[in-house]
Amino acid sequence: MEKFFKLSENNTTVRAEIMAGLTTFFAMAYIVFVNPNQVAAEGSTGWLAAEGADAVALGQIWNAVYIASILGAVIATLIMAFYAKLPFALACGMGLNSFFCTCFVSGAFFAGEDVMTGYHSGLVIILISGIVFLILSITGLREYIAKAMPDCLKKAIPAGIGLFIAFLGLKSAGLIQDNPYTFVQFVNIKDGKWATEIAPALVAFIGFIIIAILAKLKVKGNILIGIVISTVLYYVFTQTTPDFDLSGIGQSFKDFGSVGVTGIFSAEAWSKAFTGAHIGSIFNAVMLIITFCLVDMFDTVGTLYGTSAQAGMLDENGDPINVNKAMTADSVGTVAGAILGTSTVTTFVESASGVAEGGRTGLTSLVTAICLAACLFLSPIASIVPGCATAPALIFVGVLMLKNFSKVDMDDMLSAVPAFLALIMMPLTYSISNGIGIGAISYVLIALFTGKYKKKDIVVTLIAILFAIRFVFVYM
Repeated sequence: MEKFFKLSENNTTVRAEIMAGLTTFFAMAYIVFVNPNQVAAEGSTGWLAAEGADAVALGQIWNAVYIASILGAVIATLIMAFYAKLPFALACGMGLNSFFCTCFVSGAFFAGEDVMTGYHSGLVIILISGIVFLILSITGLREYIAKAMPDCLKKAIPAGIGLFIAFLGLKSAGLIQDNPYTFVQFVNIKDGKWATEIAPALVAFIGFIIIAILAKLKVKGNILIGIVISTVLYYVFTQTTPDFDLSGIGQSFKDFGSVGVTGIFSAEAWSKAFTGAHIGSIFNAVMLIITFCLVDMFDTVGTLYGTSAQAGMLDENGDPINVNKAMTADSVGTVAGAILGTSTVTTFVESASGVAEGGRTGLTSLVTAICLAACLFLSPIASIVPGCATAPALIFVGVLMLKNFSKVDMDDMLSAVPAFLALIMMPLTYSISNGIGIGAISYVLIALFTGKYKKKDIVVTLIAILFAIRFVFVYM
């Protein structure tokens, strides 16, 4: 293990890597349950079933996606562990999964198609986008594109991701809530419900302060300790106990075998992927493929730059080490996920919590993959850690990652404006790739109209054009 992962060379230990892997797992464990909810519109009892869609089919899709998402995450994370040897975990991307539902599952229902047909045709689109992504990775084009990004965006992306994941943590804990007039607001302590609003928010805040105190005191494992204490506080405050119901595991495997892993191989799925009423036309299908490719690529690029910068795992040019191998793991994960029956698999931004805990090698990813695999049979164990207990980790990592923005030259508007837009648009549009796209577009426009455009900017120009086309034709 020491020789394979080069632990000493990376200034880490087996204990540190295990702690980091566990921290990443608990920070991202929510995806095991959230992803099938997003893809299958909450299943047989969800909002789409209430609209009149086939509840049985939606339940089958939920079960199939539950198993497929775990298997896809495990496969991709193991490749990251043994091939790229980096401390990053992969799973089905948030945003991409709800977009999948909108385009294919609920989209099929509202277009008069069967939801199962929509689900299977969507997997075809994901598979093709994954294959394109894999080709770009194997040929090195993905790495070239990533390294050609302007320096100001490379520095802003980690900080933007920091704000984004802190926003995720604040939102999942309920510390910030929706408001129809101001968009967001602080938790309503005066009129809020104790068990569902006030207690989770209080737990998250206390957990965050605990992590900060432990970090100041240089206590090893501070993030994981914070998660454990927050979990205990949640059950104490709400006076509830964890649910260990194992009855649904068998049915999940059955539906996975009957409608999940086999669905993409049907002729109808391929036909409907390009001609279905929910797709509209071949042009729309191509735009969807490009959209999923773009979002996956730049979500991954953003996460790799952000977490690598935080861990000091950048080369002399400021680029992540083994970036092409990491991207290959990501693209293989998407292909495997589509075949198994789930939406796009991507490098997870919550990996930053494990990196902050000291993870530096693929051993961190291996530990996370083992924990994810256990969820196939022990799902209730993963579910006992509430979102408000992992939220403090995400908020704290946001603090750590924001320091990267101090390296941006704020006196040069060609640097400051694109960096600022990338920083602010990630949390405000709820998308890492949107922030990168808007930052790229602004950089090209300012460079062009100030006479600062250079030959090396051709790549970022192509990126800006692709994002502009996506923004016009595909709302996400």
